Amino acid sequence: MHEDGKDDGHRAAGAAGSAVDQPAFLALERELTVLLRRARANQGEMAREVHPDLESSAYGLLVRLDECGKQRATELAAYIGVGKATMSRQLRALEELGLVAREPDPADGRAWLVALTQEGQDRVRRVREARRARYAGRLADWDTHEVTELARLLHQLNRGMEK
Repeated sequence: MHEDGKDDGHRAAGAAGSAVDQPAFLALERELTVLLRRARANQGEMAREVHPDLESSAYGLLVRLDECGKQRATELAAYIGVGKATMSRQLRALEELGLVAREPDPADGRAWLVALTQEGQDRVRRVREARRARYAGRLADWDTHEVTELARLLHQLNRGMEK
């Protein structure tokens, strides 16, 4: 609060009073709720575009493999935030669909690496390109700098959520 009794909304979250009731945090909560609800719905659509039998929760796993290449199942489970049993079940389903394959880890003969198959790469990249085209269409009236700034702020938010 300023001396005039007005709150400019710049008080830190740990400051006296209820920072979570500030209009900025209320608006953030509302907009993130809408964004996340739409993202979940879109993830299901994109998963079905990759393969009609693909679970929506497995789509993020395919994107991770597309971006980062071969990884151990334990690394994927940690990144996605699921247990080993859930990851094993998802990987089996993806293997059955022909989207991923496992191969021995040359650095550790006891471990396996998971990678997209060529079919998996082709399908995931096609869906991701279509998604980016939809973003470009929906944000066509935005300045390129605004899109860049939004991406930067979302990255900053995601990094903050990792803590």
